[in-house]
Amino acid sequence: TSTESLKKMIESGFRKTKSSSIILVTESGEREGQTLFIADDFKRRYPKFDIRVTILGHLQRGGIPCATDRIMGSRMGAAAVQALLDEQRNVMIGYDNDEIVYVPFVKATKKQKRIDPDLIDLLHMLSI
Repeated sequence: TSTESLKKMIESGFRKTKSSSIILVTESGEREGQTLFIADDFKRRYPKFDIRVTILGHLQRGGIPCATDRIMGSRMGAAAVQALLDEQRNVMIGYDNDEIVYVPFVKATKKQKRIDPDLIDLLHMLSI
């Protein structure tokens, strides 16, 4: 299984003197909350590993959602519904200077940013 291969990779890293591993799990799968499910499953199967879960969105905002985050999410959700009712299509809901804005996908995806090569080097250095 994928959990078995993950365990082998982590143990291989420990044999190479690594004392920790970082595992990234996407939340875009079929199962909502799959990160916590995977962590719980891994804890049950391999109790010798110290498993910790960090939700990237919480980290990016600086912690668990605060009132401002919840209000912003509610406003953006309402704006998304309103965009559908107004028959707007292919737009991204954004926030600019404390105002809700509708940004066409074409504009939102037009500028391509290159990935910093130093970050790629860091990825290789930290990976198993």
